[in-house]
Amino acid sequence: MTALIPFLKHLITRLLEPALRNVVYIQRRLTAFAIIAIVAFPLYWYVWAFVFPQRYESLGLRLIGTALFVPMLFSRHWPNWLKSWLPYYWYFSLLYSLPFFFTYMLLKNQGADVWIGSALVAVFVMILLLDWVTLIGQFVLGSGLAVLAFTLTSDVPLAAFERWDYLAIALFAVAAGAVSNYDSERIRIEQERAMLATAGSIAHELRTPLLSIRAGAAGLAHYLPALIEAHEMAQRSGLPVSPIRATHVDSLRGVLSRIDSEARHSNAIIDMLLVNARVTGAAEQTLQPCTMAACVDVALQRYPFSEEERAVVFREGEGDFSFRGSELLMVHVLFNLIKNALRHIARASKGEVSIRILTSPAANRLMVRDTGGGIPPEMLPHIFQRFYTSADSNDSVLGAGIGLAFCRDVMTSFGGTIECTSVSGDFTEFVLSFPQS
Repeated sequence: MTALIPFLKHLITRLLEPALRNVVYIQRRLTAFAIIAIVAFPLYWYVWAFVFPQRYESLGLRLIGTALFVPMLFSRHWPNWLKSWLPYYWYFSLLYSLPFFFTYMLLKNQGADVWIGSALVAVFVMILLLDWVTLIGQFVLGSGLAVLAFTLTSDVPLAAFERWDYLAIALFAVAAGAVSNYDSERIRIEQERAMLATAGSIAHELRTPLLSIRAGAAGLAHYLPALIEAHEMAQRSGLPVSPIRATHVDSLRGVLSRIDSEARHSNAIIDMLLVNARVTGAAEQTLQPCTMAACVDVALQRYPFSEEERAVVFREGEGDFSFRGSELLMVHVLFNLIKNALRHIARASKGEVSIRILTSPAANRLMVRDTGGGIPPEMLPHIFQRFYTSADSNDSVLGAGIGLAFCRDVMTSFGGTIECTSVSGDFTEFVLSFPQS
């Protein structure tokens, strides 16, 4: 029994993964779809009740549909603990408003041509909105519940329904839509695999020369000081050696440390690129007890700061909390946020970065704030979308548009959320909220 629970949890996660990932890509349309649903439900009650009267209409069922979508207009203002339920709420609302409602109304109206057309439009909208697994599941479940509701609420037996030709057309549309969406899903997965393979190849090709550069710099570090000293002694003794200006000599004294620092920085960027490119890696990690203070300490120790960068990054306070997650992934989330913050500061030529750990009975939070240039308001709603990038993109990994999407995926796998608040020209603040462990 103990082994069955993790297996069932893993199975449910894998089954829901395409659906939850699909919600991420339609969030920009969520508000627009909610407005359409809120307006269309009562509007078409008036149309079918008075303009083109039908056999059956129900204002109550339509008002339920409207009420389901009203909260979605304000989803960005939901409390953090509630936002994690938004995908499930979205799919429940679609289940009611598309397959259930239109199938039920089709049956109650005895297969009227108007409702045949309306139900087929509902199927078409489902194909546009849902991945292939969710499409099949919603169609079967929603239609089944509609048949059950019709049987329980109607005096007319289901056998009297004569428009089964609709079912043949609807099944064909769902099958064709599922095949089309399955191909789209496979193409997306193959694109991500190709990106990961390319990233791995680039990483291998870059790591080898970087290792040679660091090894060469370490070897020179043993001999360069002696060579500089010998050159200075030769000059003082009047030997015929080429003169080197004092500024160049001073530069030579620090060049090896700079080479080593740049090589370590490049290796860190390669690590970030590889971890961020593993799109499904967050969901596959085994969650373990971690402490946030330890994650922050490791990130600040391992991040390849330059001297100027290290001087503007601060950890405020000594708070700490425990969470279930992965220290490796959490450290890379911090890497991405720190790199973004330093980029904002470099662009604005001002500011500093503060990292705070806050605890409360409702939720534990990690806050990363910079007082650099901020994020333009037109870009702010899209920064967590995978592959979203532009000439002024605030995502951090070589302009690929995957760093902040990676952060969002990791936080979702931990059962938490990540939000961003920014005022252009003033500040940017990321708030990571974790459930109580």
